[in-house]
Amino acid sequence: MTQYQSEFLQHLDERGFLHQLTNAEAVDKQLATGAPMTAYIGFDLTAPSLHVGSLLQIMLLRHFQQCGHRPIVLMGGGTTKVGDPSGKDESRKMLTQDDIDFNKANIKKIFEQFLTFGDGPTDAIMVDNADWLEDLSYIDFLRDIGPHFTINRMMTFDSVKLRLEREQPLTFLEFNYMILQAYDFMELSRRFDCKIQLGGSDQWGNIVNGMELARRMDGKELFGITSPLITTADGGKMGKTAQGAVWLNEEQLSHYDYWQFWRNVQDADVGRFLRLFTELPMDEIKRLESLEGSAINDAKKILADHCTALCRGEDAAKAAAETAIKTFEQGQLGGDLPTFSISDADLAAGKAILDVFMDAKLGQSKKEIRRLIDQGGAKINDVAVADANVAVNETTFDGADQIKLSAGKKRHAILKRG
Repeated sequence: MTQYQSEFLQHLDERGFLHQLTNAEAVDKQLATGAPMTAYIGFDLTAPSLHVGSLLQIMLLRHFQQCGHRPIVLMGGGTTKVGDPSGKDESRKMLTQDDIDFNKANIKKIFEQFLTFGDGPTDAIMVDNADWLEDLSYIDFLRDIGPHFTINRMMTFDSVKLRLEREQPLTFLEFNYMILQAYDFMELSRRFDCKIQLGGSDQWGNIVNGMELARRMDGKELFGITSPLITTADGGKMGKTAQGAVWLNEEQLSHYDYWQFWRNVQDADVGRFLRLFTELPMDEIKRLESLEGSAINDAKKILADHCTALCRGEDAAKAAAETAIKTFEQGQLGGDLPTFSISDADLAAGKAILDVFMDAKLGQSKKEIRRLIDQGGAKINDVAVADANVAVNETTFDGADQIKLSAGKKRHAILKRG
């Protein structure tokens, strides 16, 4: 590992957060002075929750604050209306202002779990780039900012180049995204003396653009620090599962399902995820990742407990863990399992098992559920469903108020009557 002077870079390097730095010696020296510095990460508001794929960036801000510095959470109320083309093969869905406001209100709650907000020198602040982007005059913006960007160079950035190489259309709207992000960095520098932009490695070009814009227009030296893009051991995208995105907000994903995501990570990912997504001491992490055989499951439970406690709170982590014990080890119905209901009318008429499993989010399509049934993996109260054409009715409940639905060994839900 590189020897850094500052606590922040030492910490990131030790735990595997570092990918690229601009002028590493200079930023390390400034971070090591003891005076709080300010850094930001931007988050577009494309959904009512962020998912686990954004968690690494949130942890970066948390570590930055814990090392005595001030983090800025930049809400992309303006840039969401444009859409970041990075890593995308098609344009993002255009959202209304009401959609953006709703998403912003819900996403704000996530950061309150990880950061301390306030007016102190190291307290986090949250701002929205709509505050300055929406007031820009188009002609003035083109005249003042446009000369600092060349089409030649913009075409070399991955967010543009990869889309074109895959012969997917890139709209002029999206093409402007990198300019707006560069302008954000300069604006935050002017307003809050923000000197660092943090982000994933896919944002490197956008970060450098902002640094160069501030240097040319304001004569300021700004810095960029990126983290590696995280994939799972099998090459899958972090935060995506066969069942969909792993959302950080409870409204989109139950505490239990969030805990289960971490409990079910691959063995090869345990040590790396403990470093990145928990605050356990490194000595303890090294002990846990050295476990072999079935003992690695203990490390996974610790990973799930700590990740859930950070994001959802200690009570949520405890409840999810207790539900897992009841469900898997004691054969009971854990109280924190995702719960759904069936109406009296549907119960009387009989509701198709495929629809019931879809309602319970135990499959992404009826085709997937039908295959699960054929393979014996769909169960009601631990008894395999024999036929995809059966219906859930009064007989299924057999006088009980609720039943357990299972998709394989790891996904469960409670179905209640009424």
